[in-house]
Amino acid sequence: MTLKVTNLYSGYRQVPVLKDINFEIKFGEIVGLIGLNGAGKSTLLKTILGLLKAQKGEVSIDGTTIQANHSQYAQQLAYIPETPILYEALTLKEHLEMTALGYGISTEVVMERAEPLLKLFRLDKHLSWFPAHFSKGMKQKVMVICALVTDAKVLIIDEPFLGLDPLAIKHFTNLLKERAEAGSAILFTTHVLSIAETLCDHYLMLQAGQLIASGDLPSMQMQLNKPDASLDELYVMIAEEGLASEVGGEV
Repeated sequence: MTLKVTNLYSGYRQVPVLKDINFEIKFGEIVGLIGLNGAGKSTLLKTILGLLKAQKGEVSIDGTTIQANHSQYAQQLAYIPETPILYEALTLKEHLEMTALGYGISTEVVMERAEPLLKLFRLDKHLSWFPAHFSKGMKQKVMVICALVTDAKVLIIDEPFLGLDPLAIKHFTNLLKERAEAGSAILFTTHVLSIAETLCDHYLMLQAGQLIASGDLPSMQMQLNKPDASLDELYVMIAEEGLASEVGGEV
């Protein structure tokens, strides 16, 4: 069972940002999507989520596409955005109840699943709070909890560590490992490569809308002809090459 992207072209106003993207993520794997700002990471995530329509190619989850069965496809996805998206008129508890409704899970089950997460992130005393009273980090934790109480087999996460304190980052990375071990596929973007290097099974490296390297670190070292480079060194090398090509000369 996989999240599969095949010959994908996607972008805005018929102008492709992504060009011929191909990869698979098996259920149980954690994959890091890395690249400079503007490389196409957000476009890829939005296309997988169905927020952007692919211009060409296909995205499928366990063989199901959004075109073939929108409801079944969507039920298998959970999303944690870079900037928390909360409803100002709903309390934390009501956000969890709305999540239950959206995924067809009973409120009782969702609250039971949420209880240890709320305690872990120190939000168990704030179920009646509205988002206006939350810090950015607290809002991000709400998004994390709402995603993790679902039965989604694919987690799409955009810059998950922004706004989280070191303790919350530790808890969150452990939860992602547990979720992968339970059989979920996880795709996340991050510029915090030190965390990615310890957390990810594989990587996808985007540059100018194209997938220029993928696989585990040894595979990417071989693809980029840098056998001894760390993930950070590979990223810096590709970033500098990309910037140099943009200006037509040396950075």
